[in-house]
Amino acid sequence: MFKLIGTYLITFFDECGKAFTMLRTAGFWLWRAPFEWAEAMKQSVRIGIDSLTVTTLTSVFTGMVLALQGGNTITNIFNEPMYVGTLVGFSLIRELGPVLTAVVVVGRAGAAVTAEIGTMEVTEQIDALYTLGTNPSRQLVLPRMFAFLLTVPLLTLFANFSGIFGGYLVAVYGLNVPPESYFTDITTFMGVSDFMHGFIKSIFFAFMIGTVSCYKGLDTRGGAEGVGRSTTISVVTSMVLILVLDYFLTAILTALHI
Repeated sequence: MFKLIGTYLITFFDECGKAFTMLRTAGFWLWRAPFEWAEAMKQSVRIGIDSLTVTTLTSVFTGMVLALQGGNTITNIFNEPMYVGTLVGFSLIRELGPVLTAVVVVGRAGAAVTAEIGTMEVTEQIDALYTLGTNPSRQLVLPRMFAFLLTVPLLTLFANFSGIFGGYLVAVYGLNVPPESYFTDITTFMGVSDFMHGFIKSIFFAFMIGTVSCYKGLDTRGGAEGVGRSTTISVVTSMVLILVLDYFLTAILTALHI
């Protein structure tokens, strides 16, 4: 058992070291070569705009479920659906908004990035870039990292508003909560720190998703089967890391009163 644990630890730290090397190389080229703005904008559209529909649907129905479950529970206790807006707003902006958005982006865009780079790797297109004197980190990693860091926080912001709107529909038309009361509960008890709590999380999630997706793509081996394996590992790893990061970020931001 100890041998197995040791093997897993060695593999884990080896993967972390390779990912850090990729990021270090990308950082090196960030300041020493023209940035690929056209590719970055193209990837931003693919990652952000193309993920907008599924992110909106996920957030709207999450807000609706929160309002329905929370409203019914509060009604059973106080005989009145009180503070439904507060419940929906806090749950989405501080926690569910950034987490669910990150999960959706992983499934929608992270997998696509890994598969795309992985296919280039197994078909030797990455080697061709080296031959042409272009570093893959500058050509492939930097634009995609920029796209993730730009679009994931914006998608999170849009998801928050979509979820609050979904909660509004259920609260007003399903639980008979006055519209002004719903929004008053949100604006009264929530502040800028609550918004920043979720926004900071989304930035860390974006950086992690971009790192894992690009690294697993560049690390692909074994033809078409290897592309599928790398894509699966990328998605699973990203989702697990989202939940792990979420806990530690929540603990740190709460300790800092953010």
